[in-house]
Amino acid sequence: MGRKVLHLDAFSGAAGNMFMGALLDVGLSRKRLVEELAPLGLDFKLVVKKVQRSGFAARYVDVRVPVDPAKKRAEQRAHKQGSHAGDTHDSSHGHEHSHHHVHTHAHGRRYRDIRKLLKGARLKPSIKARSLAIFEALAHAEAKVHGAALEDVHFHEVGAVDAIVDVTAAAIGLELLDISRVTCSPIAIGSGTIASDHGIIPLPAPATIELLRGIPTVPAGVEWETLTPTGAAILRTVVDEFCPLPAMTIDRVGYGAGNDRKGPLPNVLRAVIGEGQSISGDRVVCIEANLDDFVPEHFDYVMERLFEEGALDVSLQHLQMKKNRPGFLLRVLARPVDRDLLSRIVFAESTSIGVRVSEWDRLVLERKSIRVKSKLGSIRVKVIHGPDGDVQFSPEYDDCKKAAKKSGIALREVVRRVSEQARKEAEQ
Repeated sequence: MGRKVLHLDAFSGAAGNMFMGALLDVGLSRKRLVEELAPLGLDFKLVVKKVQRSGFAARYVDVRVPVDPAKKRAEQRAHKQGSHAGDTHDSSHGHEHSHHHVHTHAHGRRYRDIRKLLKGARLKPSIKARSLAIFEALAHAEAKVHGAALEDVHFHEVGAVDAIVDVTAAAIGLELLDISRVTCSPIAIGSGTIASDHGIIPLPAPATIELLRGIPTVPAGVEWETLTPTGAAILRTVVDEFCPLPAMTIDRVGYGAGNDRKGPLPNVLRAVIGEGQSISGDRVVCIEANLDDFVPEHFDYVMERLFEEGALDVSLQHLQMKKNRPGFLLRVLARPVDRDLLSRIVFAESTSIGVRVSEWDRLVLERKSIRVKSKLGSIRVKVIHGPDGDVQFSPEYDDCKKAAKKSGIALREVVRRVSEQARKEAEQ
């Protein structure tokens, strides 16, 4: 049984309005989107245009926010007097630096105010949860970059509405299109510099590169901002796997436009929707080493290091080696790109002086990781879709262990309760 998959081709990066435009172009109803955004209670107009980008027909989305003339004049005067770091808004809205920053002035919207707005809006629980998660990722990145408390992150009054609409529209679109899984290509990243509220900064913008940690990227070959912080936060939160186009039966293709830019590729985000397969395949490398003088108690540390650097699985098996010496087989499964890095860790942290490496075909069931906020705490749960359509929920052992110790409830009971809650939430 197939499930609906959305694959994003980020060959020119991504921005919040590009994500929205791509979903609209691939079949999302503009009318339904506007209706679902209404509970936010924000004053804005969603303008959707059909445009051309290097020969590609695409949808360009502009979130237009009315600006109080008196407030605008006051901000312009403040800017000229240097009272703050030049809060600006580019009405072109798309592939420009996201309009948020950290400071102590009273104007704009604090992250906690935006969080309160989203929590109070009458949105579907799944849409609300995803919107909050995206904004949390965005605010955490900004707070870390500026060395400030999370609650001190401010969003410029106009830019805040842009970001709220972009983020909530992303969550609404995935819900209305009934997307079960989101994949994305490595993200193309531009270089150079850009003017921001804090002066000239390098690209990728500081918050963007913070959000990119652990995500594959490729050079875009252009000197402009291909990925905005809002776009990065959306992708980081909603994408289940960064990979080439997965196995699927393609149904629809759409394009969301950024600003009209000259570059080697059209400035668009491509969205491909199709029916995915519950069983898919990929390639992994197997790194093995026979160890006959390894201290077993050190294995925990070796395993920890390997997982931290991207190993998919690590195991240790008992062996009977030459001259009847007892030994161990250390086996590491990893993505091909991580082969050399993980081999170096094996050499550094074990007694091995040589490793065997081979590539294997791997078949895997469709799965994703979610967080369940239970009475026992926030616990990660792996959701696995079987070939017969059956769905299994597997709570993460470490999270359940921590919850069991804290609550005094038996581990198996924690696992049972969290599994049941995850299933109930999935059926809602």
